[in-house]
Amino acid sequence: MTRRSNNLTTALSIAALLMAQPIAALAQADAPSATTAEAPQTASLTLTFDGIKTPTGALMVALYDSQAGYESGKAARQEMIVVTGESATRTLQGLAPGTYAVKLFHDVNGDGRMNANPFGMPTEPYAFSNDAKGSMGPAKWDAASFTLQAGANAQTIHID
Repeated sequence: MTRRSNNLTTALSIAALLMAQPIAALAQADAPSATTAEAPQTASLTLTFDGIKTPTGALMVALYDSQAGYESGKAARQEMIVVTGESATRTLQGLAPGTYAVKLFHDVNGDGRMNANPFGMPTEPYAFSNDAKGSMGPAKWDAASFTLQAGANAQTIHID
């Protein structure tokens, strides 16, 4: 027997074995196991920042996973995104589904802090998720918060 016919015979034998398996066994092999079905699902959040007027410095982004954290300034995650153009994007992975909000400022001069005038008014651009606006302070949680579902999510924030 030649090598080619040996390969063909082997392939036909494998095919015959597969065809002989009960259909239920094949279906069971494709079904998710109980452990897979119970595994916690995570979410990703792609943040896009538009309206950047000065392509220097960095965006200092804080992601909050509760109203208490938002109001106290205790972020669940913080990101620094170097600014090189009129927009920037960052994807955050491994988040638990739930309610979140974002606060950010554009650290134009790169000193690591939000600069303010003598009256305490910010002199560097800032923004909140949902493009929420604050009045005499940051935007309220109810205006800035959004729901993060399992899987891919996106939020675009326009910087004033």
